[in-house]
Amino acid sequence: MLGNYIIGLREGLEAALVVVVLLAYLSKTGRSHLKPRIWAGIILAILVSVGFGALLTFGPRGLTFQAQEAIGGGLSLVAVGFVTWMIFWMGKASHNMAKELQNKVDSATEQSGGAGWALVFLGAVSVGREGLETALFVWANADVGNGGTAVSTLGAVLGILTAVVIGVLLNRGAMKFNLSAFFTWTTYFLVFVAAGIFSYAITDLQEAGFLPGIHDYAFDISEWALQADPSGVGLAIVKAVFQLTPAMSQLAFGAWLLYLAVMLPICIWRHRQIIAKRRAKVAEKAAPASAPAAAATAAPAAAEQASHAASGSASTDLSSAPRDSRAPRRP
Repeated sequence: MLGNYIIGLREGLEAALVVVVLLAYLSKTGRSHLKPRIWAGIILAILVSVGFGALLTFGPRGLTFQAQEAIGGGLSLVAVGFVTWMIFWMGKASHNMAKELQNKVDSATEQSGGAGWALVFLGAVSVGREGLETALFVWANADVGNGGTAVSTLGAVLGILTAVVIGVLLNRGAMKFNLSAFFTWTTYFLVFVAAGIFSYAITDLQEAGFLPGIHDYAFDISEWALQADPSGVGLAIVKAVFQLTPAMSQLAFGAWLLYLAVMLPICIWRHRQIIAKRRAKVAEKAAPASAPAAAATAAPAAAEQASHAASGSASTDLSSAPRDSRAPRRP
């Protein structure tokens, strides 16, 4: 529930930011009458996302166990690809997201002759992408939870509702939110989520018979974990944060380690690059303001130094010049 709550919060907040930008731009440009088009697209995106989640949850139940595991493993690999793509896309496009959405609004309005019917499609695509990703991520986590679909779905719904509240407050200017820090830390969380889904995909493919080594455990601490934590709360928190289970095969655990070994250094490097660019921008903005004052202060000092240097050189020349003893002295 905790893991899916954070997934729902992050994905829901991304969708909420898209909606806030679209609605605010329509208001700013005097096209508030087109807002119902955006809302129609948002409702369509929600219906499609819910239908996709229901299909994932109830569709494979009539299949054999091996077929279910094969489909689960394949879709989990797709989920890993989506998470990885989203991590890179958010880091690259977050700075220009508002401008790109505004350009799309202008283009959609012009294409429909000012009626704005293309905005329905824009709203559906912009929000539907986040909705489909959320449905896939939540399903992947719920599928791993051994029957915990209801609890996992509840966590995601609560996260989405929290994101909606934050989006409303941001739109009304009643709340200030450090989006950069939020997306940075949730990106690291998503790396662990993707690593867990990757290892679960390997396990599903092992159970389906596509990969070997299902009984070659890297570790199995199930009995010890139950004795140490009978309520299961600690295990749930560890699974939600680190995506680890008490028993993992060597291949699944190796996949978990491999994904973290590749993605964590990349995310840390990208985070440092973003910080360096921000500091450079701050320095560039501060430089023009301080340059005139520095020049004004430096100019008198330079003139004074030049004057002292000139007088010093003149005195040195006069003192060092040889006297002619034969020259007559003037009275």
